[in-house]
Amino acid sequence: MSSSIENINKLIKSKLIGGYESNIDWILTDSRSVCFPEETLFFALKTKRNDGHKYIDELFEKGVRNFVVSTLPEKKDNYPNCNFLLVNDTLKALQLLAEKHRENFQIPVIGITGSNGKTIVKEWLYQLLNENYVITRSPRSYNSQIGVPLSVWMMNENTELGIFEAGISEMGEMEELRNIIRPTIGILTNIGGAHQENFFSMQEKCMEKLSLFKDCDVIVYNGDNELISSSVLKSLFTSREIAWSTKDNERPLFIESIDKGDNSTTITYRYIGMPGKYTIPFIDDASIENSIHCVAIALYFMIPQDVIAARMEKLEHIAMRLEVKEGKSGCVLINDSYNSDLASLDIALDFMSRRSDDKGKKRTLILSDMFQTGQSSKLLYRQVAELVHSRGIDKIIGVGDDIQAASSRFDVEKYFFQNTQQLIESEMLQSLKNEVVLIKGSRNFHFEEISDLLELKVHETILEINLNAIVDNLNYYRNKLKPETKLVCMVKAFAYGAGSFEISKTLQDHRVDYLAVAVADEGSELRKAGITSSIMIMNPELSAFKTMFDYRLEPEVYSFNLLEELIKAAEKEGVTNFPIHIKLDTGMHRLGFIPEEIPELIRRLKSQNAVIPRSVFSHLVGSDSDQFDSFTKRQIETFEKASTELQDAFSHKIIRHICNTAGIERFPGAQFDMCRLGLGLYGVDPYTNKILHNVSTLKTTILQIHDVPKEETVGYSRKGKLNRDSRIAAIPIGYADGVDRHLGNGNAYCLVNGQKAYYVGNICMDVCMIDVTDIDCKEGDKVEIFGDNLPVTLLAEKLGTIPYEILTSVSNRVKRVYYHD
Repeated sequence: MSSSIENINKLIKSKLIGGYESNIDWILTDSRSVCFPEETLFFALKTKRNDGHKYIDELFEKGVRNFVVSTLPEKKDNYPNCNFLLVNDTLKALQLLAEKHRENFQIPVIGITGSNGKTIVKEWLYQLLNENYVITRSPRSYNSQIGVPLSVWMMNENTELGIFEAGISEMGEMEELRNIIRPTIGILTNIGGAHQENFFSMQEKCMEKLSLFKDCDVIVYNGDNELISSSVLKSLFTSREIAWSTKDNERPLFIESIDKGDNSTTITYRYIGMPGKYTIPFIDDASIENSIHCVAIALYFMIPQDVIAARMEKLEHIAMRLEVKEGKSGCVLINDSYNSDLASLDIALDFMSRRSDDKGKKRTLILSDMFQTGQSSKLLYRQVAELVHSRGIDKIIGVGDDIQAASSRFDVEKYFFQNTQQLIESEMLQSLKNEVVLIKGSRNFHFEEISDLLELKVHETILEINLNAIVDNLNYYRNKLKPETKLVCMVKAFAYGAGSFEISKTLQDHRVDYLAVAVADEGSELRKAGITSSIMIMNPELSAFKTMFDYRLEPEVYSFNLLEELIKAAEKEGVTNFPIHIKLDTGMHRLGFIPEEIPELIRRLKSQNAVIPRSVFSHLVGSDSDQFDSFTKRQIETFEKASTELQDAFSHKIIRHICNTAGIERFPGAQFDMCRLGLGLYGVDPYTNKILHNVSTLKTTILQIHDVPKEETVGYSRKGKLNRDSRIAAIPIGYADGVDRHLGNGNAYCLVNGQKAYYVGNICMDVCMIDVTDIDCKEGDKVEIFGDNLPVTLLAEKLGTIPYEILTSVSNRVKRVYYHD
């Protein structure tokens, strides 16, 4: 819902400097997320780790013209046509704006708070009610002091129902959120131990959460919970209460029975005397409780009971809590690493016990230290031990100093480790067989690594992309640059096979100055995918000029013919001052203006206004080899002279760059204004050919294993001749996926369970065969083609080529999986 800058100024009681007419549709607090700069109002928030004021320059360059600040820029004149709304506290101003915005809506608004389940209840309510209402709801888990106002601002004239989460971690926070959400309907999911250290007691926390519902028409909560019921009583609400109960049939919503099956649960209820029933595709207690909160709301909205039942049956998983996976060696995995406190542990253990009742499997719990419970370690782990014993756990594997210190409390088979890595490096995980394994850990223990090791993988070929490694490599080279030196990151050729969009998004989030692709179509696809960073086109085509203009893609220009055609196209489109990047030939003799052409280039550039030089650059021929150092230095000298001549002819700053990845490290004096990062970004040092932080790992699985007698052959043309009785595994990857045929016939190997397995016979289009005679393996085991344990540089050496070719050869039909480790 659009609002004028003058109206916003009045609402937040700021001092307006500028007064330029502007309408605001978008509120921004993260400068990396700007999409519609002209209609955006940026709140320069100050946090412990950051200050939004330092991104004003960057946002101005991207077209943002409206800013809420607590400190004015030193040189306001550098920001023409801008509005600055000066306030004492930008966060308070953001909250006040949302509060005033909320006043425009006389519609039902559901406020949800509690220790667990807020997001699930919100999303399930959306699934249940979206056919009846136009709903605005919190995106993801926007339930904080910043997230709530951003969520409420999303309400517009079409909104018929709002659903917002409210999360707090200390006393006094809920009042601000209540003023912003102003719920007419309240849901308290539950009260648990998270963030308890900031509250004097559980009742204090419960009362603080309940304060969200001070002016609600109705509140929904578990009437069987004595803490919640007594706290509601003390709150002296005048609102209607839907306190559901499994014990008290006088409650408005009485749960008559809960019947759990193998994969679903049927709940029978009475609502104000009317009988009803529904089934959900879950059996864990948390989902059952969340569903009851949701059905209470649906009944309050007078959704017909048969409609409710039909929709309840189709509820979908939210997030990845209590995800059940098939594990290795006959195990069943229950992955519940979302959080770790006593309440969620109890729920998970109950779920686990039901899963294993009729399977005769040992019950094993892998549990980390618990944080932010507000309890003493002694009391906490006494209660944990009681849960473990009461839920029939046969074995506990504890990770962390605190739980290890409490080991004597656990009267079951037990093993303890100081950290996750120590557990992984032990033989413990490999020893698990025919067990139900609950993995329950606080996030910073990274138990997803344990889940990954224990999970039985499907037959699938994937390229895993480690986005953390991309960032690590980016920072490795950034640390070698002067603070003022800009950086271009190469994402051409599908980001060297890693997938251009995800890589570009990561780089954009980490504020690189430019992205570079080969052709305009690559750039336009990035724009369509939401990439807003500046994009350089390294090989512009004459037929793609309009695409470049339309998508703000900045071409390199290397010849007078290309320059003339570009000027002609820009003038036809009415484009002026379109940024271009002048390429100089200083010795590669591939593309570029030679130094002697600089005077004529200057004359032509100055005779028109369709294009303007944004940068001037050249390519180093042999910066990755000592033997070419003298030639590299001559290139740098030639570039410095020619680029200076170009710069001297213009009053505006022209960015100069010649260093590639190897040049950044080996020729720091030639950084000029910007450098270009290519292969190093993807983890390969082009000078030493060593791996920095590996980014891409190509994996597949064993499809089938055959015992083949010696003197038989394997594969097409009978090339794979055996000289011993062998075990031959077939893996679902071939030259159509990017495995070069020259690796076949024993010329190279992959890794199976960390051991070398040589390719046997010719590599086929979709399958290849490997020798696993001496390897303990089975069908379904993981195979690494290259990656973390088998460097891509090794394969490049075997093929007599460069790592670029290996990385860019991975077919697009190979699934890319991105992860943060």
